[in-house]
Amino acid sequence: MNLGLYGYGPANDRTWLIVDCGVSFAGPDLPGIDVIVPDIKFLEDEVDNIAGMVITHAHEDHYGGILHLWPFLKVPVYATAFTAGLLAAKSESEPGAEEVPVTVVKQGERHKIGPFDVEFVAMAHSIPEPCALAIRTPAGLVLHTGDWKIDLTPGVGLPIDMDRLAELGREGVMALVCDSTNAVRDGVSPSEADVAEELKKVMAKAKQRVAVTTFASNVARIRAIAEAAVANERDVVVVGRSMHRVIEVAGELGYLDGLPQFHDEEAFGYLPRNKAVLLCTGSQGESRAALARIAAGDHRNVALSKGDTVIFSSRTIPGNEKVVAEVLNNLADKDVRIVTDKDALVHVSGHPRRGELEQLYKVLNPKVVLPVHGEPLHLAAHAAFAKEQGVPEVVRGKNGDIICLNAGKAAVIDEAPSGILVKDGDILDDPEVTGVKERRKLSFAGAAVIALVVNRAGELLTDPHVTLLGLPDTDDDGDPMEAIVVKAVTGAVTSIPKSRRKDKDLVAEAARRAARAEILNVWGKKTLCKVMVTQL
Repeated sequence: MNLGLYGYGPANDRTWLIVDCGVSFAGPDLPGIDVIVPDIKFLEDEVDNIAGMVITHAHEDHYGGILHLWPFLKVPVYATAFTAGLLAAKSESEPGAEEVPVTVVKQGERHKIGPFDVEFVAMAHSIPEPCALAIRTPAGLVLHTGDWKIDLTPGVGLPIDMDRLAELGREGVMALVCDSTNAVRDGVSPSEADVAEELKKVMAKAKQRVAVTTFASNVARIRAIAEAAVANERDVVVVGRSMHRVIEVAGELGYLDGLPQFHDEEAFGYLPRNKAVLLCTGSQGESRAALARIAAGDHRNVALSKGDTVIFSSRTIPGNEKVVAEVLNNLADKDVRIVTDKDALVHVSGHPRRGELEQLYKVLNPKVVLPVHGEPLHLAAHAAFAKEQGVPEVVRGKNGDIICLNAGKAAVIDEAPSGILVKDGDILDDPEVTGVKERRKLSFAGAAVIALVVNRAGELLTDPHVTLLGLPDTDDDGDPMEAIVVKAVTGAVTSIPKSRRKDKDLVAEAARRAARAEILNVWGKKTLCKVMVTQL
């Protein structure tokens, strides 16, 4: 859910540059929520002072929020051709999405965006055309790395431009705003080229079908899988909408030139078992993705069986372990051979380990380092490592912090409003007003809905009508839960002095408290209770 904001100028006349606009995906704490985006209240208040939005690369956590948030800002957007292509494809697939005009830039170019002179420096990552941003103002040069690693053989696209980074270091880097994701790991990440060779070897050992799942956006990995299939005289069948979308955009830009044509999933049934390679979405266990449905035996066109091989050319993102384990177990039940990065070099990270961070520090020699992109553990490790490398000033920030990056003055100096918005169906709003809080309570303790009909004197004209959702039918003694609640509510209402029963709100609150207390007493859980009072 990355969204960075760079400001230049005095506090009363500051111009802003947005860097990235990503999404996050909801966990069980936000039931029913599709995606999470940053709360842009601060940006909306400053919209007349925003020079533009620059996207470093086309991963969901960096560009996935554009379609949701750009309509509120309508600022100029700058991105490479691959990012612009994926954004356009995403827009076409989402009904009602506004078309976002994009100024297409190339790696290596410089563009003047308001008071910011922005250079798009070629980096390496697990997606085509990742860029660091060399942001120049009269105050100095800031390098925003985006997501990166040192890879001189990235498979597709340009390698990281270490020569240009060294030139920037000689020019003088005031501040480095740097990826922290792998700051807890020593050494240097292997190259995509190493994975490509390993995939050929693993595929050569397979006797029957091979399925490979990876992140759809990793075009270098898609190409490596296709090349491994060619080396083993196999055909590639693509399964999954997002995989098709990326292949279409990558193909238009020439990143898949020289490869045989990919097959649609309808071709699966016609290929001999020892000639098929399935390229699948679903490396993170997503329930609606191709691999999860194949593993569960629910896919309409594709099935795996004993003797087939599934390669997870990915690493499980923290938080997804349970759903990935479910897919693995379903595959194991089918006696499918499973290969993960624990078994062979079938995946490498797209983020820098400590050895790569050290190399970057040496060529840039920054005066200030701001660790970003990581959980608190990663940010703390990166900050400590930067100090070990002799960086004069290291600033740790949190969401909403306004940080001065000027050398000699680097510090948190203010705070901006920050938070999240959630996409709940067609509604984008604060989670507190979408009903998700009550939805979460429902998932733990159910609900009781109670309807009361009273006369003008506040006397019950009939027994309370109780509807229980997600509660046990009976208590431990076998007594119906509904009857227990009816009795508690009736007692609470009749115990109210007659002079006060005319107050509908008082009656409703007494019934709610009685129902909730009795359910807690019988069941031990605090159920969500709603009471409606009709007066005749």
